[in-house]
Amino acid sequence: MATITTKLQLVQSRIKQACSKVDRPADGVTLLAVSKTFSAADVREAFQAGQHRFGENYVQEAVDKMAELADLRAQIEWHLIGPLQSNKTRVVAENFDWVHTVDRLKIAQRLSEQRPAHLPPLQVCVQVNTSGEASKSGVEPAEALALAQTVAQLPHLHLRGVMALPAPSTDASTQHQALKKIREVFDELRDHGLTLDTLSMGMSADLEMAVEQGSTMVRIGAAIFGQR
Repeated sequence: MATITTKLQLVQSRIKQACSKVDRPADGVTLLAVSKTFSAADVREAFQAGQHRFGENYVQEAVDKMAELADLRAQIEWHLIGPLQSNKTRVVAENFDWVHTVDRLKIAQRLSEQRPAHLPPLQVCVQVNTSGEASKSGVEPAEALALAQTVAQLPHLHLRGVMALPAPSTDASTQHQALKKIREVFDELRDHGLTLDTLSMGMSADLEMAVEQGSTMVRIGAAIFGQR
């Protein structure tokens, strides 16, 4: 069985090859290792292999891991990539470096108000629901600009870009169009003057297609840590 270190290297190779295919620099795509449901020991192994950015879906699970890995806190960047309820904003504002799932103004305002003054601004992305799934979080594409413009004005937050989780499809054309739609929302926000540098999309199954569509951050779990 391949180790986390070996699988991490394979993913990095996939990213490099995908970038080369579309004439993008390999360092233009950031790898976010999705460690939800995996142990602090697994995160430590990935860290020792050179991975310093980790994505978590569940707030309490993540905070528990942070405590176990307290000796690495200054070197690990923790990203919340799961839905965020308003009653969890304080613990997130106090412990995370990034939040990818800002989908309503109330959440953004609470994060801004609750971010401790001694910490740098919380890096955030607006989550967009481009597939219209009721089960998925995210603002409608038509409402993304207004939300992003408001979030960009809040103190203690730094709006970095857009995140989306399109409905998975085994049809390459359908998946390609879903990723293209996310890219179009990102471009629209930039066209309206927002200074954004992060397009968070692409997972283990479709990272190459996401890179082709301009993703700057891919969220990879299974291909690094294994199936849940």
